[in-house]
Amino acid sequence: MLKLNYTERSFYLECITLSLEEWVAQRVILALRIGQPLHFEPSTASFLLPVDLPGVERLKAEAQRNNGEIIALSTCDAEYLEVTLRGSWLSYTAEDGEGVFVTTMSDRTEFFLHKLWQEAQVCASVFSD
Repeated sequence: MLKLNYTERSFYLECITLSLEEWVAQRVILALRIGQPLHFEPSTASFLLPVDLPGVERLKAEAQRNNGEIIALSTCDAEYLEVTLRGSWLSYTAEDGEGVFVTTMSDRTEFFLHKLWQEAQVCASVFSD
């Protein structure tokens, strides 16, 4: 399962070994125990990857293999590719901009996409230094 944590200033992508059902059940139980509201709905999430990142061509092939059902790619400009994932949004309220987006696809694709995202973060930190 891939989990994207959205905060006020950024987001972070994690690869989780729990199934979506197990993770949701744990979050629901936690919310019930601490009396926290919980909003859950189908949604999409997007982020950018550099087009020159090694492995992007393999990601394009994987997206075509899935027929865009879970993962879709769009060219933004000469430098970036937009990755759009279908999954579920979890937050405290329907209007909340902070929350967690979760999605599932093949383990191989999840690990590969997570690795690409990590490499993009390393490249971004090198450019900002």
